Amino acid sequence: MSALQAVLGGLDRLRGATRGPRYGTAARPAAVQGIDTTVVWLTVFLLSFGLVMVYSASVAMPDNPRFANYGHTHFLVRHALFIAVSFAAALLAWQVPVATWERVAPWLFVTSLLLLVVVLIPHVGRGVNGARRWLGVGLLSFQPSELAKFSTLLYAADYMVRKMDVKERFFRAVLPMAAAVAIVGVLLLAEPDMGAFMVIAVIAMGILFLGGVNARMFFLIAAVMLVAFGLMIALSDWRRERIFAYLDPWTEKHALGKGYQLSHSLIAIGRGEIFGVGLGGSVEKLHWLPEAHTDFLLAVIGEEFGLVGVVTVIVAFLWLTRRIMHIGRQAIALDRVFAGLVAQGVGIWMGFQAFINMGVNLGALPTKGLTLPLMSYGGSAILVNLVALAVVLRIDHENKVLMRGGRP
Repeated sequence: MSALQAVLGGLDRLRGATRGPRYGTAARPAAVQGIDTTVVWLTVFLLSFGLVMVYSASVAMPDNPRFANYGHTHFLVRHALFIAVSFAAALLAWQVPVATWERVAPWLFVTSLLLLVVVLIPHVGRGVNGARRWLGVGLLSFQPSELAKFSTLLYAADYMVRKMDVKERFFRAVLPMAAAVAIVGVLLLAEPDMGAFMVIAVIAMGILFLGGVNARMFFLIAAVMLVAFGLMIALSDWRRERIFAYLDPWTEKHALGKGYQLSHSLIAIGRGEIFGVGLGGSVEKLHWLPEAHTDFLLAVIGEEFGLVGVVTVIVAFLWLTRRIMHIGRQAIALDRVFAGLVAQGVGIWMGFQAFINMGVNLGALPTKGLTLPLMSYGGSAILVNLVALAVVLRIDHENKVLMRGGRP
């Protein structure tokens, strides 16, 4: 009997040693003290797969007279450099406490507005295909609209925290935020960059909704936004033409005009069938599909890896978005409202932009100039995406510090 009591006593002591310091449940110290490895590995997977596909999609571009001065590895080397610089920036961003991001949110938003103004100044902003969206930074270019997405997200989260006590009053709670987003929209539409404005509007709307704005007020704002975007399309000849091309991309008029990219994207995905034609075997990237390494990277993935490759990318983005939203909910449960709204805003941003890009590539949505986050070629987007994810990982780290009874 004494032997049995000794064994039971040992089990009790062992159970007590494995209990968490605060909650009395089994804890895994390594997991609690670290960061969300799921977010890290999904990000590494998307970046690595994107690097391979950017090389595959751009390797034949020097055969085009327009890119005759470029080497076959030109875009690969630049994209790898973008990732390296962005990774270093993300490491620095991770060191910044969330409280600091909350303090600088309004100033970062004002800075992004100033950059959006500067890019419109003749001989300062760089134009490509009729759009003035880039600022020259040495040998590189920076796209202020990418910073505007991140800064608007931080500003909206900070704004909702400051306006918690007036969320039921439309003019005091919503109108100032709506005015800020409208100013960003006017500047973006002047570039023009309607795709970025759509993403920013959805981020702001999502944070308003998650921040607890009255449901009737939210749906009123959503209706106003839909009407506004409808008018933008209706009053613009080339935007209307894009809608008509989306509805019927195979007519001679559209297949050689506004529907050219969409029709060749659908051809590429159709050629891939279930398992694809193999890495490097795409035909559409051989000067048929424009912007294959940026906006239409998923079409090349669909051609070379088939339905399996496309579904893999979709699942990766769904998984990443789910984990980010979970981190945000966890922060709000710990009464860290700003941190929670920022994390969930990043989840909305990544998920919505990926959804739009995939929808365009698959012919489910009209053509928009939005890249696939973390995968498409583009230094500004990669930089801001990784910084935003670093902030989410910092939020997760501070959540876990709090759950261990410490202070972030």
